[in-house]
Amino acid sequence: MKMKSFAFSILGSMLALAFISEQPIFHLRPSHFPLMVYDFKENVLDREKIAIGRALFYDPILSRDSTISCTSCHSQYAAFTHVDHALSHGIDNKIGIRNSPALMNLAWSKQLMWDGSIHHLDMQALAPMNNPIEMDENIGNVVAKLQHTSIYPTRFYKAFGDSVITGVNVLKSLSQFMLTLVSANAKYDSVVRKQAKFTHQEQKGYLLFQSKCASCHKEPLFTNQQFENNGLPVNADLQDYGRMGITHNPADSLRFKVPTLRNIAFSYPYMHDGRMNSLSEVLRHYSNGIQHSATLSPKLQQPMNLSANDRVDIIAFLLTLTDKQFLFNPDYGYPKSFFQP
Repeated sequence: MKMKSFAFSILGSMLALAFISEQPIFHLRPSHFPLMVYDFKENVLDREKIAIGRALFYDPILSRDSTISCTSCHSQYAAFTHVDHALSHGIDNKIGIRNSPALMNLAWSKQLMWDGSIHHLDMQALAPMNNPIEMDENIGNVVAKLQHTSIYPTRFYKAFGDSVITGVNVLKSLSQFMLTLVSANAKYDSVVRKQAKFTHQEQKGYLLFQSKCASCHKEPLFTNQQFENNGLPVNADLQDYGRMGITHNPADSLRFKVPTLRNIAFSYPYMHDGRMNSLSEVLRHYSNGIQHSATLSPKLQQPMNLSANDRVDIIAFLLTLTDKQFLFNPDYGYPKSFFQP
């Protein structure tokens, strides 16, 4: 009887290990986060695939003339966006019409980009790749270029069991790396986990944030993943009407995806067109700069009436969303060893 129990115990352990091996090897979901929406069954995380995706993210080979990489607009130290100009710069020094969105916690997003034009993370990289003012390339050419390198065929064989590179595997690898960009270790998170406490000013700012801002910037992701008209007048030069350009529905005019506020101190300039350079400027807009229109978010119909002290307190809270482990994680940086012979 003891031998039988022992045998079942060993069998149970083996089955448990087999089950674990089929699961994503990284536990991405923090305990205080909601369930993820990305379907990992279709793209199970794997260290080799993540390594390829990380290399591709930093490799300008994705662009037509090998001058633009993903990190050209999504720098780790700027919360995976850019800080030195309002609008994204692309190939041949062309300038886009939007500020690049910060990349983090993408496993929780069903619709990507400021206008929600992409519905699946595996397809996201095609947008900048095909855009004539970003990378001006196509996936077929990218695959051909990668196939003729001395590095990538071997790495794809190791990851996918086939040295013949495909567009699907390129896109899935990029997704794998981007899925690992999880930010959940700011002071705010330590407070949620009861490992720290807000200062008096941070607590005041947090209470103001909950009453004034949280309906759009919902905790703990600090976005409601929706599209809102936040009262900005249309940029006369860009004539960008946001989601309406995708849906062609006038009800979507000037509606843009609500960005996450995580690491907001590092992701300036702000708004879809980078028109604001400071958090103080952003809060002044919400205090007395909102332009009313037919599609203005119902959440902004009433003035916020934030005093100067209120704005300072809210900023004190927003600074608790800075996650230095995320911003300076060496696993997210340039993979020098990948490209070394």
